[in-house]
Amino acid sequence: MLSQETAAPPSSIKTENVSAAKISLRNVSKTFKSRQGSVLALDNVSMDVAEGEFLCLVGPSGCGKSTILNLIAGLDTATEGEVLMDGEPISAPGRERMVMFQDSALFPWLDVLQNVMFGLRLKPNLTNSEREEVAMFYLNLVGLKKFYRANIHELSGGMKQRVALARSLAPNPRILLMDEPFSALDAMTREQLYGDLQRIFVQRQKTIVFVTHNIREAVCLGDRIILLSPNPGRIASDFRVSLPRPRDINDPELSKTSIPITAALKRHLHKNGLAAEAD
Repeated sequence: MLSQETAAPPSSIKTENVSAAKISLRNVSKTFKSRQGSVLALDNVSMDVAEGEFLCLVGPSGCGKSTILNLIAGLDTATEGEVLMDGEPISAPGRERMVMFQDSALFPWLDVLQNVMFGLRLKPNLTNSEREEVAMFYLNLVGLKKFYRANIHELSGGMKQRVALARSLAPNPRILLMDEPFSALDAMTREQLYGDLQRIFVQRQKTIVFVTHNIREAVCLGDRIILLSPNPGRIASDFRVSLPRPRDINDPELSKTSIPITAALKRHLHKNGLAAEAD
């Protein structure tokens, strides 16, 4: 896990003081078209994400979790409705919104430091030495400072995801979008990253939207959990989590908090004739 001690960020990392780094979806519907016909993935979804909030989206496959993430990222556009940031329409990707995927998606021909520095090309007016300083700050934040010259193939799965996290944080985005980033990792590595991500969330005060199938993971990480129902995707329930941080995935209180959310998910799965595979 990361050290509890944190160095001050270098001068090239600037805190962006904004009054409303807020995401809004207003009556959003999304239809995908193919040769087989049209599929309504999202139906009239409206939601807000407050500045500095950790929001988790949960639900079964096909409920539109990743679709919402792609709309916020600007990687796709709504068929109907609006997706807004600070009241302005999102029409394309931007450096203020960074995405971390299930796969680390690192460049194997670059070493660890070069991978993190790559994302800093989005930051204008930085010298190469400043980019390196920023990259090293975030590698230290995720506990990989000693591995900055390592090749990607030399890293474990958990270390690769830490590099991906550092790369996503390095451009200092206001919003971090995470699409099941820990699902392929073993249980012990996931637990370590739960602690690391919570610590980084508190220290860097980012707005995070996190997609997961795992309800206990959502309770461990999120301030708020939105449960989506499938076919088409709609908001079924909205839960707030008031447990103090840092949270332990094995804490009995966390497990207790997960029970009503799991029950709600199972009701929606049963209603839609799906197998209840809630965690």
